[in-house]
Amino acid sequence: MPLSTTPSIDTQRPPQSGDVVSRKARFWDRIARKYAADPIADMPGYEATLRRVQGLLTAEMNVLEIGCGTGSTALRLAPFTRRLLATDVSAGMIAIAREKLAAEPIPQLAFAVADADAPAIGPGDYDAVLAFNLLHLVSDLDGALASAVQALRPGGLLISKTACVAEMNPLIRWLAIPVMQAIGKAPHVLLFDADTLQAAMVRQGLVIEAVERHGTKGKDIRVFIVARKPG
Repeated sequence: MPLSTTPSIDTQRPPQSGDVVSRKARFWDRIARKYAADPIADMPGYEATLRRVQGLLTAEMNVLEIGCGTGSTALRLAPFTRRLLATDVSAGMIAIAREKLAAEPIPQLAFAVADADAPAIGPGDYDAVLAFNLLHLVSDLDGALASAVQALRPGGLLISKTACVAEMNPLIRWLAIPVMQAIGKAPHVLLFDADTLQAAMVRQGLVIEAVERHGTKGKDIRVFIVARKPG
């Protein structure tokens, strides 16, 4: 597909309006600069994930990343693709990502504002959809997965790394997180474990090809999953 025919997404605001999208966008807009400045907690684990994903991508692939944040991962992965469109619900996050891209131009990479729960894309446009540290933050897991599957061509890959909040210490998930949410310091999160996430992917017709943990510090609640849309 010529680059000029890649589906466009509204680059100024999320494609869906409404209280839920607005609340999500406002939360991430508010913390965007702090988020960008925070160091990665487990750099060796992050690098292991990047190497794994790089091995799955090729220079012929059109790729969509949903929930790209401030674009650091997209900047690392775009050179291994034909085209990477990285999206996030937060205009503040995307503004920072574009600043990074301006400082480090990569012709394959573009950023746009879009909600992962309802990305404004055409069906079957991408060879891979990337979702890193995102799926526990969507409003509707099945709906977000269905949108990702719709975006994939037959045989395409959904590559994800997700915090399984249900695997955390109960005091964190039932006490600390609600308190932080009540004072506006934490976003909405879904509570599921790795098995539940895999089951949701299977419900959307995906075939699970790999389930891994890349963390190098203590218990790793972030599960890395590679799933394929049947051809």
